[in-house]
Amino acid sequence: MYAKYIKQEISDLNGTGRTQACYKMKLSPMNFQQFVSQCAREGKMEEAQILGVLTLVSEKLALCMAEGYSVKLDSIGTFHAKLGVRSDLLQDAFEEGEPSHNAKSINVTGVAYRPDPDLIRTTGRKCVLEKGGVSRLRKSALTPEERIQKAHEFLEKNMFMRVPDYVKLTGLSRTSATTELRQLALNPSSGIASKGSRSQKYYVLRK
Repeated sequence: MYAKYIKQEISDLNGTGRTQACYKMKLSPMNFQQFVSQCAREGKMEEAQILGVLTLVSEKLALCMAEGYSVKLDSIGTFHAKLGVRSDLLQDAFEEGEPSHNAKSINVTGVAYRPDPDLIRTTGRKCVLEKGGVSRLRKSALTPEERIQKAHEFLEKNMFMRVPDYVKLTGLSRTSATTELRQLALNPSSGIASKGSRSQKYYVLRK
């Protein structure tokens, strides 16, 4: 079976004045039951056996990560839990004398996964690609200056702004909005600064 790839337009990340191109797999959904059925068929095993093993692996993997282990599954990859401050709380500062969040304020926000090189090689060896279309960036009807003004107006009424807020304000795609906000935060003359990091990052008016 052929897999399709998409040529996707992305924001100018190098200051060349031209948008860039990247290539992504066009994904088709496969649910858990379909995956179990394929494993059972190709392994000549009962579906109940496959289901039992996968359920056990899932539950044990979650338990091991919850206990602080980084779990390596040969030919699959390495898994560990990611922590973050609860979404209803602001990120604390790493400064002496500043209050710190306690364990009740921190929770598991995701699972980090690093694929095993064997899995990448095997996937590449089995993959046969064909062209599946082109995806263009969603452009904003506002000029850069108008977008900055919108951001300032929002922040004058709200304590902070996140990427989805900027997407809604400007009409940019999430990728473009993330890139533009990052660039604004690096430019003191924009009047906008960033706080936090990664999924906890937010933007405020620069003091």
